[in-house]
Amino acid sequence: MRLTTRTNLAMRTLMFCAVNPERIVRKHEVAEACAASENHLAQVIHLLAQKGFLRTIRGRSGGLMLGRAADKITVGEVFRDFEAVLPFTECFAGHENNCPLAGACRLKCVLADALKAFYAELDRVTVADLVAGNDDLQALLHVA
Repeated sequence: MRLTTRTNLAMRTLMFCAVNPERIVRKHEVAEACAASENHLAQVIHLLAQKGFLRTIRGRSGGLMLGRAADKITVGEVFRDFEAVLPFTECFAGHENNCPLAGACRLKCVLADALKAFYAELDRVTVADLVAGNDDLQALLHVA
């Protein structure tokens, strides 16, 4: 399994905001710290804001901040929102499933169980868990 760049940037953005909870952060600060294109990051920020993970503030002194407390955002929730757009495999593609083995293959059940276990593990971890006591991350992402 490989995460999309969007999911990776989403998590980096949320961790950046969690490390800087007392301030409104700017998109360019996140992009610089996370080695991301501002244009690509803008799309990710928009989706994070739509889902309520971020709050965005327009204007000259605008920027972004967490939409809710870091301990209320699970990694599983973020991954589901960002990764669910693409089916894990053709079996999960609904009407677009053209696999000739679909009626007899048991792999779909195994994969479904594995995905459930994967997301259950991610649901146990919050953004707060990722940043709390993580001095190395704090040093990389904290804005003075």
